[in-house]
Amino acid sequence: MNKKKLHIVLASPRGFCAGVDRAVQIVELALKKYGSPVYVRHEIVHNKFVVDGLRAKGAVFVSELNEIPDDGQPVIFSAHGVPKSVPKEAKKRNMFYIDATCPLVSKVHKEAIRYFEKEKRQIILIGHEGHPEVIGTMGQLPEGAVVLVESVDDVDIIKVEDPDNLAYCTQTTLSVDDTADIVKKLKVRFPTIMEPHKEDICYATTNRQAAVSNIAKLVDAMIVIGAPNSSNSNRLYEVAKNNGCAVAMLVQRAPDIDWSVIDDCNKLGITAGASAPEILIDEVIKEARDRYDVMLEEISVTEEDIAFNVPRILRD
Repeated sequence: MNKKKLHIVLASPRGFCAGVDRAVQIVELALKKYGSPVYVRHEIVHNKFVVDGLRAKGAVFVSELNEIPDDGQPVIFSAHGVPKSVPKEAKKRNMFYIDATCPLVSKVHKEAIRYFEKEKRQIILIGHEGHPEVIGTMGQLPEGAVVLVESVDDVDIIKVEDPDNLAYCTQTTLSVDDTADIVKKLKVRFPTIMEPHKEDICYATTNRQAAVSNIAKLVDAMIVIGAPNSSNSNRLYEVAKNNGCAVAMLVQRAPDIDWSVIDDCNKLGITAGASAPEILIDEVIKEARDRYDVMLEEISVTEEDIAFNVPRILRD
């Protein structure tokens, strides 16, 4: 029986970013150096496959520090960053902690602190309420110092202390286009608002969205591999839908794919969020080959060569 032909277009860049790669390495190296258990506060990154893999190696994931016994084993803070209250509590308990916060998230923290403490500006943070990164960034400053804006409509209704004494920062995993619209409106309402010295949305988020935007109009359907609680993966799904791709789906693994939707397609785009490892992309391609006569093509918008060092204590 002849299989239906399916042209798969792989978006590049895709998958793991430098911050995620560093965070996963930190847990693996800590397990190698200190043995099990190594505690991790929250999911180290938003990907079930990655988290389950580290759990199988001896990582213990907890919601809060009070779940961790005083056994001297390391506790790792996730790549999304934590409020200042978390390391403060860890120090109070003499815990041995290692911070796996992505350096690009740490940059936003430092930026917000500098604007608030040195320039006495109130901070407007563009981001999604409840996301760990937003909780971590807001938690760098006293209550009331940061005002959260989630949408263009929010700009009209937020209340600030002094309209002429503001600065804005953004979550690193937002939609580039949506954020640009929010910033534009902020500048109209608050003409003197200070902006980051360098774009807060990280290179990986920007590159992956550009890659999806580039191929969305070329394909009939797009599969985004990523977790439902992953901000950057959800943004890739939205970018595909907003750039002419008739069918888009966000899935965690190959078994989650509704292939009946793909049956009418001739061209399928595949990408992965910044927390999804390449092995999950390989899994989807293998499943596609089992069903279709696959022709594989990769379209790249840029090359990435960024890497972040793990903490010195794990390099010794």
